[in-house]
Amino acid sequence: MHTSILQHLHLGGANLSYRKKFRLFFTVACVVTVLGGVKTAVHYFGLEFLELNRLLTSGIGGAIFIIGFLLSSILADYKEAERIPADVRNSIEAIDGDLECFASDNSEFDLATCRGILLSILDRLRSGLEHSNGHKNIPPVLEEITKLTPIFGRLEGMGLAANFVVRLRTSQDVLRRSMLRIYQIQRVEFVPSVHVLVQTLVFAIVIMMLFLKTEGDPASAMMFGFISYMFVYALYLVRLLEQPFAQGHGSLDDVSLFLLDELRESLRKSLAEVTSSAPHSLQEI
Repeated sequence: MHTSILQHLHLGGANLSYRKKFRLFFTVACVVTVLGGVKTAVHYFGLEFLELNRLLTSGIGGAIFIIGFLLSSILADYKEAERIPADVRNSIEAIDGDLECFASDNSEFDLATCRGILLSILDRLRSGLEHSNGHKNIPPVLEEITKLTPIFGRLEGMGLAANFVVRLRTSQDVLRRSMLRIYQIQRVEFVPSVHVLVQTLVFAIVIMMLFLKTEGDPASAMMFGFISYMFVYALYLVRLLEQPFAQGHGSLDDVSLFLLDELRESLRKSLAEVTSSAPHSLQEI
């Protein structure tokens, strides 16, 4: 019974991943199908009036070049975004490790409070990037990071070496910079005028393809579907890649936060152990 339940959950997760992976494909396929229906109606009623010439093929080539330029620029931000979770985890683990070592030699230091703040940073980041918060609610995360500043300011007076305090503040700065970069990537649209240009070009090319004279044979239908699919898919892809941290959006193209999810679970266990070992002197945030 237990095995069958696990198998059912595994198959359900696999089907969900499959649907997410091809979600954009099926969306674009539906749009292309509608355009194909419109093209069929235009051909049936004899509304096609454009002749195939070099000007049309040049326009399609120019549109492909501009879309490629836009995608290459957005992919640069996307690749940077993929490195941010590793930087965030590295900074938090560095802070937590140094504070844990200091707490082992100084019983007056409240490790649970600091660990609770680090855990709260990850929790607020996760919730801030959810679909319900517009994938860009980062200010609460920055507020949690700021709570570490007064704690680090008291460490030298408690006996921590100055170079370790500098190390902690450096990790805090890297953490804050990573969050600000996420905030900027999620909010700022890359060259809005280029987006308008691409959208108008695609719209114009699709309109011209609809009214282009064809023979009505399968080859013409396949070429119309292929060209329409390429341009419509590119528009959806640009929109998708502009927010690489769109968690909970039903797609697998968002940047994975599994590194931070693993760290959250580890911090929860560590916080529970610290709290249970000294329940009267430590308080969880």
